[in-house]
Amino acid sequence: MNKRYNDLNTCFRSIFGCRVQKISIDAGLSCPNRDGTISTKGCIYCNAKGSGTGAYTKGLSVTDQLVRGKKWLSKRYKAKRFIAYFQSFSNTYAPFDRLKNLYEEALTVEDVVGLSIGTRPDCVDKPVLKLLQSYTKNYLVWIEYGLQSVHNKTLAFINRGHDFQSFKKAVDITGNRGIKICVHIILGLPGEDRNHMLETARKIADMGIDGIKLHLLYVAKGTELEKFYSAGKYRCLEQQEYVDIVCDFLELIPQNMIIQRLTGDPYSKELVAPAWSIRNRETLVLIRNTLEKRNSWQGKELELVTVHGENW
Repeated sequence: MNKRYNDLNTCFRSIFGCRVQKISIDAGLSCPNRDGTISTKGCIYCNAKGSGTGAYTKGLSVTDQLVRGKKWLSKRYKAKRFIAYFQSFSNTYAPFDRLKNLYEEALTVEDVVGLSIGTRPDCVDKPVLKLLQSYTKNYLVWIEYGLQSVHNKTLAFINRGHDFQSFKKAVDITGNRGIKICVHIILGLPGEDRNHMLETARKIADMGIDGIKLHLLYVAKGTELEKFYSAGKYRCLEQQEYVDIVCDFLELIPQNMIIQRLTGDPYSKELVAPAWSIRNRETLVLIRNTLEKRNSWQGKELELVTVHGENW
């Protein structure tokens, strides 16, 4: 078997017939876990940038960010089409008119063929989903829900501010709108072992989710997690340990689920640990090599369950 997992680039090529790249956008939005609605601390792994670029604070508009991203990605990857990825903080968490203006500004930029909206499952409502649904007639639209784990004890410990039920509700009200759903999962969260992580895989496998991003939990400067790490209360996953868990995870999710990411992407200047986490390409090669050594692939365990079920 040549193709071990259902990657995003292949998906984009099948739809658009060319190289498509996502351009990260910082729209200057906030998060209820930062502005005091839920908490002011944020998740324990999140710093003040909220996984963003900081472009908004530099005065760059959505259009500016897209134009700059297009120029760079066209040169580096020969990309011809682009997805506007609203990444920083919670990008459905603002007044309706502001969100509408932001999304539609992005869609007016030449060669932008879709939106990807990063948000929390407790920050969506039907009016915003109806708005996103209206774009699906002419554009590819993804909504990316940060779940991180299906275990409520873990979600409480990392100060996530919502439970697994909130995610299930969000998936339910997003369904049947033509909007693609991507879930974010973090591997290596405090208190979780391999069994916890694979239970997350099993629970999301049959929820009708279209895509997934797997992230390594890394320690960034200025976070609560850094305090735990410095006090010896948190151990980062080793590289091969992470690779093995990713391969186990892939075996448990359906083959039609699109793999948007297989590891984290820390900024080197903000990284505390683990040092290996900035070597993304090396980690991806290890994942592919491990799958080959196992003669394994995405959804393998689901196929085995089906075969055994038919035999019985």
